[in-house]
Amino acid sequence: MSRVKIEMEFIFKASPGILYQFLTQPENLVRWFCDAVDIKDDVYTFSWEGADQEAFLIDDIEEERLRFKWEDDDEPQEYFEFRMYKSDITQQTILEIIDFCDDDEVDEQRDLWASQISQLQIVCGG
Repeated sequence: MSRVKIEMEFIFKASPGILYQFLTQPENLVRWFCDAVDIKDDVYTFSWEGADQEAFLIDDIEEERLRFKWEDDDEPQEYFEFRMYKSDITQQTILEIIDFCDDDEVDEQRDLWASQISQLQIVCGG
């Protein structure tokens, strides 16, 4: 099974600063991404239905980009990333997500992200 990179874009009314808070603060992450999260230094321990998964924060440019690497991921070139910027034309905030998955799981992975981002848009005010 081969792995593929997927890239998605979502439009937000919230500023990159507000969006950044919803991507980095535990009290905000639990509102849209996971059931619980513990952050110690650059290690994020996310919990979903009692199962924990650790991700290392490998790149953090405030209000611009966050890149994580799953602890149990053996693929050195894989990560998941959030990029946020303000569109010069529309003045809306664009959130780009980059992730990797098996080639037969692309639709499922896109649907999962779309569902989570829909919840994020609700909780951060659009």
